[in-house]
Amino acid sequence: MVCEAFPEDVYVVCAVEQCVCVCVCVCVCTASAMAVRVCRRGNRLAPHMLSRSVCDSSVSIESLSELDSHTHEPFSRSAIGSFFQERPLLTNPFTQDALLQAYLQRHLPVRAVQAELLRFGERLVSEVEALGRQCELHPPVLQRYDPWGRRVDRIITCPAWARLRAISAQEGLVAAGYTRPYGEWSRVYQMSKMYLFAPSAGLYTCPLAMTDGAAKVIESLGMPAREAFERLTSRDEKRFWTSGQWMTERRGGSDVSSGTETVARRQQGGWFKLYGFKWFTSATDADMTLTLARITDEHGHTTPGSKGLSLFLAEVWDSNGSSNGVEVQRLKDKLGTRQVPTAELLLDGMNARLLSDEGRGVASIANMLTITRIYNTVCAVAAMRRIVHLGREYACKRSVFGKLLKDHALHVQTLSRMEVETRAAFLLAMEVCRLLGREENRSASERETLLLRLLTPVSKLYTAKQAVSVVSEGLESFGGQGYIEDTGLPSMLRDAQVLSIWEGTTNVLSLDVLRSVAKSSGSVLQAFFSDVEERLLAAEGSPALRPALLSLRSSLSALMRFCQGAAARPAGSLELSARDLAYSLARVYMGALLVDHAAWEHATHTDVYAALRWCDQDLCPVVSRDAAGCFDPQTTAMDSALVYDGLKP
Repeated sequence: MVCEAFPEDVYVVCAVEQCVCVCVCVCVCTASAMAVRVCRRGNRLAPHMLSRSVCDSSVSIESLSELDSHTHEPFSRSAIGSFFQERPLLTNPFTQDALLQAYLQRHLPVRAVQAELLRFGERLVSEVEALGRQCELHPPVLQRYDPWGRRVDRIITCPAWARLRAISAQEGLVAAGYTRPYGEWSRVYQMSKMYLFAPSAGLYTCPLAMTDGAAKVIESLGMPAREAFERLTSRDEKRFWTSGQWMTERRGGSDVSSGTETVARRQQGGWFKLYGFKWFTSATDADMTLTLARITDEHGHTTPGSKGLSLFLAEVWDSNGSSNGVEVQRLKDKLGTRQVPTAELLLDGMNARLLSDEGRGVASIANMLTITRIYNTVCAVAAMRRIVHLGREYACKRSVFGKLLKDHALHVQTLSRMEVETRAAFLLAMEVCRLLGREENRSASERETLLLRLLTPVSKLYTAKQAVSVVSEGLESFGGQGYIEDTGLPSMLRDAQVLSIWEGTTNVLSLDVLRSVAKSSGSVLQAFFSDVEERLLAAEGSPALRPALLSLRSSLSALMRFCQGAAARPAGSLELSARDLAYSLARVYMGALLVDHAAWEHATHTDVYAALRWCDQDLCPVVSRDAAGCFDPQTTAMDSALVYDGLKP
């Protein structure tokens, strides 16, 4: 029947359940209050959700509170339960990193460094982390035309990206590598800040890597572009420039010698105009760039191969703020690193100046590759450290099967394996930074110079693979939330995947290791073996490390025998072993660094345990795989048959 107090308000179907028979509604009628509509399943209904029905007069309720007590259920309408899982919190990454603090205490015990990194860690949590997330949520867009139809080719980034640029200048993230406030340890100091900065910075480390690399090239060539160098290394955010690195073209990524088609035509006053197509250019919003091109003669001919390549410097924008002969064809749609503007560019008369000697372009970019590969290594280790940091923090607040994750031995074992990988990678990264600082300070020995040449590609290729594995494992530690975009966790894995591609893939860098051996007539390997031997000898006095020392000595001897016999092997066999050789060099050297750190007088029992855990694996896969006949060139035919089995032409 119709409600007598409010004859105009009658009832029908519950709009939630859409069912008359199940959800016949009841009302509360008073002289002074509006009727409250509630379906029998506990759903409150607003007047606009209802239409005509029958009032169930058999239900008598005296007050609204009594009504709630009769109808409330835990998961009805807006009530979704009282439990909400606490998210993992980022706290000061410097104070949470025992190994970083211990490393600095051992090698750079300057109180000002500790205070600076403590302050910087707080800034990361309070400011930088949110900026990095904004860059992920608001990726760059391309504006081809202005409102009046003029071609402008502007890449528009979010305000957070510009703020990260300013912070980078203020903090001297590039400048510290050149002002060298701590002498030969300045690169360690600089890269310690970069290591803390990278996971929060929304991939702003990409333009910083190329900026640092460009500054290194200019410095190594005797300052042919001093003003550009001063801007690249400035702490003044208004003067600070970032640089691009436009090398990749359609014909080749790492193979710049045969893949570069861009030409440079001479102009008056020593200038050149560049014409070509750059297929993959990162941080395309930079102020300047370095790029390779072939200088044409008076007949328009160029010299093929690496001998025909020269290095050029060009500002991306002219004095009027217009593009300097650059057309942006499109922005790349990438798996990760979405924060970084990466584009295909047509160079159509770009004004540039020659930076290197003619025909010395490839040799001149060697220093840039050293810097960018070291950045890649540091960022890989930083990604591992961040996922471990968050994972262990989460384990202290997530309860499953009656206890916290930190009390589940299997979960802790998994986190422990991630921690060992991270520690080994950290020590390798810092050693490469130390060697770079020694070389730049002109205090490096011949052995240290050779080690830097060998370990730069080794550390880059190995830590990149570690990062993908560790970050992937880390996402699992958050269960389903590790797969949910708005937690921010999946972007860590997407961004990690590029680390094994940037600055040379794993196979390309493995071949680079072989080239370094060949070019030095084996001297880089002699430096490697003697350095490892010295570190193991220094750790002899620690009985706790004996199992690790035995494992390392056995692996080192086997690796030495393999390398000594390599000269007698067919060239094809040595190339097949390149990847496993690089892995073996990395694992053995990481083990030596872990043992060396664990033998330090202030080392802890966890340092010793990490060294033991690392050395309890196959440290020398190149030897075990060689014993299995994996590098016999005759297996190439069977590998090919297996891979292409079933492929239809």
